[in-house]
Amino acid sequence: MIPDSSQKIYSFTHLKYIDIEKQINNSNSLLLKKLPHFIINGLVKFVRQDEINLIINKYIDKEGVEFLSAVLKELNINIDAEGLDNLPENGKCFFVANHPFGFVDGLILTYLVGSKYGEFRAIGNEYFNLIPQLRSSVVLVSVFGKSSREYILEVDRIFRSGIPVTHFPAGRVSRMKNWRVWDIPWQKSFISKSVSCERNIVPIFFEGRNSVLFYAVFLIRKFFRIKANLELSFLPHEIFNKRHKTIRVKIGKPIPYQTFDQSKSAREWSLEVRKTVYGLSKKRYKALESDSGISL
Repeated sequence: MIPDSSQKIYSFTHLKYIDIEKQINNSNSLLLKKLPHFIINGLVKFVRQDEINLIINKYIDKEGVEFLSAVLKELNINIDAEGLDNLPENGKCFFVANHPFGFVDGLILTYLVGSKYGEFRAIGNEYFNLIPQLRSSVVLVSVFGKSSREYILEVDRIFRSGIPVTHFPAGRVSRMKNWRVWDIPWQKSFISKSVSCERNIVPIFFEGRNSVLFYAVFLIRKFFRIKANLELSFLPHEIFNKRHKTIRVKIGKPIPYQTFDQSKSAREWSLEVRKTVYGLSKKRYKALESDSGISL
């Protein structure tokens, strides 16, 4: 439950940054627009829209690291970080990690990097625009694969600058395979950008997973060959499931960009970095090696 004092704040700043009903009405889906109102109300409660908006409103005057710190404290999420001394003094790096949680890992990754260097940019998609406190800190990647020439040039400028950049190369939250939770195959673009922009790569591993319900929905969807990512609707629930918990993070030594030479393709190098990330957990690395096809 949210404290009464927070409820008072919300009553004065009743702004809906997350508005499920509005998004449904503005969608191109005729099916969604035909949903009965009671189902929409159920969705609003299910994704915990009011609680999310409450937090956004409560800390509307904060930005960047200050906002991230406030949210982590609000949720009472503790961080047990190993290898902080591996964060280099020069922040011109890609800080790459596995993506087991979908949101909380993003909060923690950007918080750790921002706390060290004072500023950061996080690679994300359009949905981050819904959170005003993070807009200035996010490098948006279009989920439709299209961006203006001006925007592409701006992204390239950021990558060539000294600003630290956080990134989840999987692009999507981890899924279950062979009854273990793994990232989907990583994109290779961060390797080529590492070389062309002379950015070292700092590997980071998050221990943990989402709820059994999240993966159950995923497996059921796959069994019935349903294309829609139904499990993603559970991610807001997963945020609050991490409340009052300790998240363990392991930070590895930076990998110089000169490592990524012509002896391997960008795809092969991305697999090597992915193995390095999982290698920060000996248990997960052994499982990675033993499960055929996982690293593909």
